[in-house]
Amino acid sequence: MHVIFYLSTSHFYVVFSRHSLIIPKSHSPSLDATPPSVVAAMFSKVPFISNAIMKATGCSSFNLLVNNGAAAGQVIYHTHIHIIPRKAYDCLWASESLLRRRVNLDDEKVSQLVARIQKQLLPSDMSQESKNENFCSSKS
Repeated sequence: MHVIFYLSTSHFYVVFSRHSLIIPKSHSPSLDATPPSVVAAMFSKVPFISNAIMKATGCSSFNLLVNNGAAAGQVIYHTHIHIIPRKAYDCLWASESLLRRRVNLDDEKVSQLVARIQKQLLPSDMSQESKNENFCSSKS
């Protein structure tokens, strides 16, 4: 499995000056179309690369980002992971900005959504006994 690490030196599709990418050599247009072994190889490099970036830049944190599909902002249709080093108050998006945009769903809608997702995750030929083992629990 070959994975490329790319530390950007240009501003082409780069969010932040220390923004880096982990890119598989094999082509897949999106993460959901990428073989699990390739996804595992890509993500297995994150600790090593992100720690090196944080030490070299003095950043204490980082974001991992995968834009998967046009509605999610994907413009390069070859699977890749963005590593974006972060410093406090660096004026990039923050979890606080995401919290301001929360969608309020009632309990019934949440339950329906959980049921639909569980149905997609469970193999259709799975026995009823296996299904009762609560493979996809919505509770922690």
